[in-house]
Amino acid sequence: MQDTTIKLTARSVRALLAGAVIIALLVPVTAAGAEGKPTNSAKLAKPLKEAHDDLNAKKYADAIAKLREAEGIGGKTAYDQHLINDMLGFAYARTQNYAEAAKAWEAELDDGFTPQSEVPTRVRQLAEANYQVKNYDKAIEFGNRAIKGGFADEELRTLVGQAYYLKGDWKGTLHFEEGMVDTQVKNGQTPKSESLQLVLSACVKLNDSPCETRALEKVVTYYPKPDYWYQLLYTMRQQTSGNDANTLQTYRLMSEVDVLKSPDDYTEMAQLALEAGSPGEAQRVLEKGLAKGVFTDPRAKSKNQRLLETAKKAAATDQANLPKIEKDADAAPTGAKNVGVGLAYLGYGQYDKAADQLAKGLAKGGVRNATEARLLLGIAQLKAGHKEDATKSFHEVKGDPSLERLANLWSLHAKQA
Repeated sequence: MQDTTIKLTARSVRALLAGAVIIALLVPVTAAGAEGKPTNSAKLAKPLKEAHDDLNAKKYADAIAKLREAEGIGGKTAYDQHLINDMLGFAYARTQNYAEAAKAWEAELDDGFTPQSEVPTRVRQLAEANYQVKNYDKAIEFGNRAIKGGFADEELRTLVGQAYYLKGDWKGTLHFEEGMVDTQVKNGQTPKSESLQLVLSACVKLNDSPCETRALEKVVTYYPKPDYWYQLLYTMRQQTSGNDANTLQTYRLMSEVDVLKSPDDYTEMAQLALEAGSPGEAQRVLEKGLAKGVFTDPRAKSKNQRLLETAKKAAATDQANLPKIEKDADAAPTGAKNVGVGLAYLGYGQYDKAADQLAKGLAKGGVRNATEARLLLGIAQLKAGHKEDATKSFHEVKGDPSLERLANLWSLHAKQA
């Protein structure tokens, strides 16, 4: 699984620098401050004024040196220290020393002198600055404070999720990002790709296969790229290993969304289709694989050419007998033969006939595997262009968790198609 995290974007850094302003106002020394407002002490008036002038002149190193000297002066007031921290934070941010900027900003944040109207700016800057210097615990702390306070934007939310991930807190990542995704879905929004990828990556890190499958299903729902379909269906194919019927059903969807890649997958799908009584399907998948040039090994190519000839012969015999078999199936008291005929027609691409026979078989009952037959009916209806009927059939697939998941994915594919 590739790493899904991204670095703090240039836009974030620019925003942090642009937002680094001196919040407190340097009050000129007077006998007393304006009524109700704090004032700096007379003792620090000169060094603070000089530091302020250096900041205006963009002499940040000189300002920092003067402010550090001012810190050593005895008898400072709490407001003196607030002004020092305020200007230090600005100077350090401008020199890209985010670690020291964060220290200064945090010291002034809750000292009682920062106006409440400016707190959101400081909190966001603290989250970004701490993320920049890899102090992920602090980045999470201030990011969550911004979220709870209602003043976090989407980029800051992304930053918090990445901070959880980069500190190696996979459970924290999962909890945070799933909450983000659920909120976005509830609000009728498309979940951010970054959030879905972090959920997926956290599941992988936790070695939680069901979690990984659920995450991939959600990724495919909103971002149906071939790579994501492949990851999801390859995982499901592994999970259905040992159940030939379900493996073949997984292969059918893989073929439909064109993510069959391995030569062995083409071979196995063809063999399973032959065994299931669908030689036409076996023929089509092998012809597709050969046309794509997936069999690069000469022996594998020769083997699959022979398998194709076997499929062609079986299909020719089957098609010649199909009209009689169909009559026998229609006359049978149970639907098992109708389902078999429907499967055959599906393999030959005669989708309306396939849907008719599968529907007859299910209506009669006595079908060996009604859940599988219902899924096949949905596939036939979809391929015949009856999307609404197909969606209804997919929703009625019940009783087998693997087939239910596949039916949901077929339904999703129908919507995307």
